[in-house]
Amino acid sequence: MKIHGIGQISISVTDVDRAVDFYRDILGINFLFQVPGDNPMAFFDCSGTRLYINQPENPERAGNSVIYFQVDSAREAAEDLMERGVAIESDPHIIHQTDNYTLWMAFFRDPDGNLMAVMSEEGELMG
Repeated sequence: MKIHGIGQISISVTDVDRAVDFYRDILGINFLFQVPGDNPMAFFDCSGTRLYINQPENPERAGNSVIYFQVDSAREAAEDLMERGVAIESDPHIIHQTDNYTLWMAFFRDPDGNLMAVMSEEGELMG
């Protein structure tokens, strides 16, 4: 077996409608569809990885996921998020660096407190 990437990520929230507004309108992730009802859910396409937003029966289960979004520049993405009203919890900074490669990340939270990051890989990682 060989893992080729992530097919879907599930994230639990306390309010699916509010999460749809955040992921679609603030982060700009491609909205696929929403399912209303007793167990509301919504689906997004994030460059081929499906993001599944769900509202658990127990609200204490919401807010404990981390998603790392790949971007061209973590610094520019953090600036853009701040302009959209998102509080950056950890400014863009270098996580790892070699002579040929730099990994940048900046962290923020969604409305339910789920930790998110924008990450950019600059240069070529030599193995």
